[in-house]
Formats: sequence, C-alpha cells, structure tokens
Amino acid sequence: MPKADDSSLGAEDRRFVEVRAKQLLDRADAWGRFPTRVDDLMEAAQLKVAASSAFDPVAIMAYARVKGAQAGQVIKSAIEKILGLYDPEEKTIHIDPTVTASRQTFLKLHEAGHHELPAHRKIFRFFQDCAQTLRPDIADQFEREANNFARYTLFQGGTFAKMADDHALEIKSVTRLSRKFGASVYASAREFARTNRRACLVYVLERPTFGMSGFTADVRRIEASPSFLTRFGLPADTAITADHPFAKLLPIGRRMTSPTEFAVVDRNGERQIVIGEALDTTFNILILVYALDDFAMPAPIVAK
Repeated sequence: MPKADDSSLGAEDRRFVEVRAKQLLDRADAWGRFPTRVDDLMEAAQLKVAASSAFDPVAIMAYARVKGAQAGQVIKSAIEKILGLYDPEEKTIHIDPTVTASRQTFLKLHEAGHHELPAHRKIFRFFQDCAQTLRPDIADQFEREANNFARYTLFQGGTFAKMADDHALEIKSVTRLSRKFGASVYASAREFARTNRRACLVYVLERPTFGMSGFTADVRRIEASPSFLTRFGLPADTAITADHPFAKLLPIGRRMTSPTEFAVVDRNGERQIVIGEALDTTFNILILVYALDDFAMPAPIVAK
C-alpha cells in the first residue's frame, strides 16, 4: 500500500514555505555550493544539532531529569516512529544517528523548517509546555510544510531541476545528482521525477518478498512529472508482482537493470512506447519510466 501523501501543499502555503527557505539559503550564502552546505544552514538558523541525540537511551533519561519524566516518556514512546526532534526552547534538534548520512541531512533540514516557519515555532513551544497534543490534521500539515522546506533548501530551489534538464533520462543521472547535492537517492529520485520537464515517472518499491506464487514488491510511492501525468495519468499500482509488465525490471540479484521498452496506453487510449530501468538502493527499489520520445541516452535498448 502506497504511503500517505507527505508533501503536497496548496499554492499559497507552498509559496510561504519557499520564501522562508529561500531566506535561509540567502543568510547561509548556500546557493551554488555543493553538496548543499547543511552545517552553514544550521548556523544561519541559529540551530544546534545535539551532540548526544535524544534517541540515545542515556540521553532520554538525562532529558527526563531536566524536563520532567513525562517529557522523557514522550520521547521514548516516539522513538520507533520519529527520526528527528525539534526542541524550540533550546533551539536544538535531535537526529537519529543510526540512519544514513544523507537521510540525516534531510532530517536536519526538516527540523530546521519547524524552527524557521513562525507558526511552527510558536505552536511547538506552546505544546512543549503543556500536556496537550497537536491535532492530527494540523500535525500533518506541519509535516508536509517542513518536508517542502527541506526539499527547497536541500535542492536549492529550482537548481536541481535545472541540472536535471542537462542530464539524460536514466537512473545514473539520479545517482549523480544525489551525490552532487548530498541527498539520498530516494529523495533525489522523487525530485528528479516530479520537477522534470520531460515525461517521466518513478516507482519507489519496498524490498520484494517471495512466496509460492513468486514475488511481491509493495509500492511505497509513485512520483510523476507534470507532462507524464498529462499524457499517461498516475498509475494506481499498489504492488509489482510477477505478472506485472514491469516485473522483468526488478533487479533481483543485481544492482541495476538495462533500459527496456514497454507498450502502455496513454490517456487518449493510444498505444505508446515507454522505457523503464531500475536500481536496487539496498533500502528500496527504484523504477524510472520515461517516454520514448524523451529518451536521450545513446545506450542499447532491449526490445520487448
């Protein structure tokens, strides 16, 4: 089952978030510096990254002694769900040190979003001082706003999209750009698809499970470029199984699969040729699908 939407915002909300993110990039003089200078952004935000994370059991007990047992218990119960925490009073963020460095980068910028967005900072401070919790719909809105703040700062506004224009439609372009910006391949693949001017789409799949009838790789997310949505719409797949047309793309026992042609039906009911290729990131499997007429890589294609 695909994950719930974690990033869509109304136009006005998104503009406001991006204005605040741009201001932080300006203060940190971070534009055009690669990989994106997260430490400079933290300094410009006057935020500290806790040397001893609240995710450390010892730190939980210490935090509980200072803030009260209830605060410590709240953190302890949230550890399995949350990878980053923002303490507005101390202007400190706590990041789970067990996740990858690129994931920590996004988490730091996400928590910085809570700090830099005035409503977030005010509400977080208020709820830190009482026993109430944030209403689920407001919490969801705040998370999507913080995610968009992290996206904008990490990918330096439209800089990632402009660079992607100069790269071929291929998985290797995603990995190159992820290294350039210091982002995870997962985040880069999503950004590559949803901001691309060409018709392309990315499936993010969970690790496949195997049974008597073959394998199942659940769909975690599907991201598509505007032109792909216009031409083909958004697939409704919840899993890729052995009988799915894209099943042959899954790189089982290998890291990548070669570009392969597939026939699909567009929104006008006409048969179109698309190309698919896949990458095993060890955490997820990414499938990149793009229209044949946007194909711009002189590599051999395996005919269907």
